Amino acid sequence: MQMREWLDHNDARPGEDDDRATGYPFGFMDEGAKREVRRSILKAVAIPGYQVPYGSREMPIARGWGTGGIQITLSLVLPEDVLKVIDQGCDGSVNAVNIKKFVQAVADVEITTDTRSATVIQTRHRIPEEPMTAEQILVLQVPYPEALREVEPSEAETRRMHAEADYSRMWLFLYEDIVKYGEISISYRFPVTVNGRYIMDPSPIPRWDVPKLHMADTLFLFGAGREKRIYAIPPHTRVEPLEFEDHLFRVEDFSGKVCARCGASDTFMDEIIDNEAGERLYYCSDSGYCDKRYGQCNNH
Repeated sequence: MQMREWLDHNDARPGEDDDRATGYPFGFMDEGAKREVRRSILKAVAIPGYQVPYGSREMPIARGWGTGGIQITLSLVLPEDVLKVIDQGCDGSVNAVNIKKFVQAVADVEITTDTRSATVIQTRHRIPEEPMTAEQILVLQVPYPEALREVEPSEAETRRMHAEADYSRMWLFLYEDIVKYGEISISYRFPVTVNGRYIMDPSPIPRWDVPKLHMADTLFLFGAGREKRIYAIPPHTRVEPLEFEDHLFRVEDFSGKVCARCGASDTFMDEIIDNEAGERLYYCSDSGYCDKRYGQCNNH
């Protein structure tokens, strides 16, 4: 894998790239902070699925609203990059719009809603429907990076469990879920095994997106600002959801459902009730994909 140009910027001195118009360095964060994030990213890439601690900085938004993802994006973005930001698949949500405005103000990068033209994509809770390439990086905002938190509240104990690959309690948790509900009822944050070693939280993406992590061409970076953790899935890495032989992992079923706007039937959809007609309608969660498909249908 060929690493990006931002790795060559580790020797820059704090303050050398100040934007005199705004008074902030390029990308808001000082070079020392960005170097630390980049080094943590390198370690995370070298050890897929391992949570790397880092010194999370204060950002002009509250922790828990995507500061981990923003710090990664600001640390690696270059002036020639094209940025796309989505929230629950939508380009126009409040969270996505304000993050785009902030990054553009401090880094002056081009903004797009087209997945294919973006070089850096920051997302909350979704992976784009269009397949991504090796030239792109997907940055995921992570509220809870620890996959074992459901079975162990102690941070010291979860670190030990990861170190010793002691995941028996997680398997027991899944077994009890099957006994209670007849199947694994986890709808999002479905635990996965990375490279046959670490159990990892893929962030609150739906099950629909989990298979997209397996042997992908794209680099996936996960940032949790409040928990001060960065982890990664490098390109062409095995990512396998936890499952039993008689209870296999499955994605959400949208059989027979069609997007009311673009007509797609093979995407993750949001259900909306028409208040006037009382009808249940379905729309693509990925607004950029839906817009592109809708435009293509109209042109024909």
